[in-house]
Amino acid sequence: MPQPRSVPLLRNEAPSKGLKAGSIGIGPTVALGLAAVAPAYSLAVTLGFVVLAVGSSTPAAFLLGFLPILFTALAFRDLNKEMPDCGGVFVWITRVFGPAAGWFLGGWVPQMATLIASAALAQVATTYLLTVLGLAWLAAEPVAVAAIACGLIAFSAYIAVRGIELSAWVQYGLIALQLVALGGFGISAFSAMATGRAMAEAEQPSLEWFNPFASDDVSGLVSGVILCLFIYWGWDALIAVNEETTDSKATPGRAVIITTIILLFFYVMTASAAVGFAGTAGITDPGTVSDVLTVLGPQAAGEVFGHVIMLAVGLSALAALMTVAVSTPRTWLSMGTYQALPHATTKMYPRRGTPRTSIVWWALITIVITMLLSAINANFIGLAILSVGLMIAAYYAATALASVVYFAPLMRASTSALVFQGILPGLGALLMVGAFAYSAVDMISPEYAGLSWLGIGSVFWIGVGALALGLVVTVAIRPRFRPFFSGQTIPRGNVRTRHELPAILNNETEA
Repeated sequence: MPQPRSVPLLRNEAPSKGLKAGSIGIGPTVALGLAAVAPAYSLAVTLGFVVLAVGSSTPAAFLLGFLPILFTALAFRDLNKEMPDCGGVFVWITRVFGPAAGWFLGGWVPQMATLIASAALAQVATTYLLTVLGLAWLAAEPVAVAAIACGLIAFSAYIAVRGIELSAWVQYGLIALQLVALGGFGISAFSAMATGRAMAEAEQPSLEWFNPFASDDVSGLVSGVILCLFIYWGWDALIAVNEETTDSKATPGRAVIITTIILLFFYVMTASAAVGFAGTAGITDPGTVSDVLTVLGPQAAGEVFGHVIMLAVGLSALAALMTVAVSTPRTWLSMGTYQALPHATTKMYPRRGTPRTSIVWWALITIVITMLLSAINANFIGLAILSVGLMIAAYYAATALASVVYFAPLMRASTSALVFQGILPGLGALLMVGAFAYSAVDMISPEYAGLSWLGIGSVFWIGVGALALGLVVTVAIRPRFRPFFSGQTIPRGNVRTRHELPAILNNETEA
């Protein structure tokens, strides 16, 4: 019977997968991380609901929401330094908690979240871009939106196949437009306040806005922080290109921290500008609350720049879609390399150094999901994206906890390790678990998002249903991927055993 042939894994390096090492530096890596978050779109559609929850304490909510993100980012930085692999959380969680946990929490959960998000991003990009082009009537046609969204998915896949360098340079342009739009809105809003051109509901900026203890509504503050927490999501996509950076151990980790700090600055600045310019009453107006930037942008910066802001929001969603087209297939490539997915996922486009087969699979699966969700209900994609919060909290918590367990042997001898690899990631994990629990309880309510089934919110059914399905699939595929699930390809270990990894198995066989 043919037996798998062993390929030695030197020290703690990832096995070669055919990716182009040293292709991008810190700048393009940060651009990919920022683009994955879609900051302009995230702010446009979320800021109003944060203000609705916490009022003028919105900047404080963004600051509080940043803490668990920062703590989790530290875990990503340190785990990447130890195990730089494009599989990221899949490899790390498998290494610490075993194959079943790795496949479910590091594979299924983040991939399901990104697939649902991809469908939503394609739809959002289509709607905004059609509106900017003066085709709002077409944006109101669900069939046309779904068709164009599928075209954008195919276009994103094409860019991803062409190589990491092209993808990075495209993201440079798209993220630059977003930051210009957000910065321009902030400057215009603050200038209007200074010259008396702000809206009638404008509020005088105060240091109390940044003080979380100034809010008397603790429940509202928690809700606002949960919303803020999830609009930071996406920066971890840059980990998928770690094997292609100039320094796979250091560059992605630095990029993670830089990306989250840039997001914090622009989120707090934009929130402060919006509250000062329009006040909580103006932002929570029914005609503004669900799309703050595109409504307030023209009023603060004029019609011309207002269209730039709307264009930036649409391209923000497209940029995030393009980043997913880069990151998700690379995770599948890693999973295939460790025999956790079919061997076809490891097939490469040698000249471009891209996982072409996995990219095509991503495009086809995302197109099918987009068409199915659109067919169920024109608003169903929106419900599905709300459920993603549960999945984000689950795999972020697992990754932060993996850092604590992996580096535990170092913590008795090193204060630095105790703080930065233990206490802070541990707090991040606890906060993420709290966010998961709070969100799940909130989603159970039949009033959540206005739709329910059997007296329970539909968003809860979607989120918990996706997680439950993942558990079933994880159990069902164990016999199909026995080498991985038996621990042969990624054995369990911690920092003390990092140089003792045995040979991993590839998919070549010999008689």
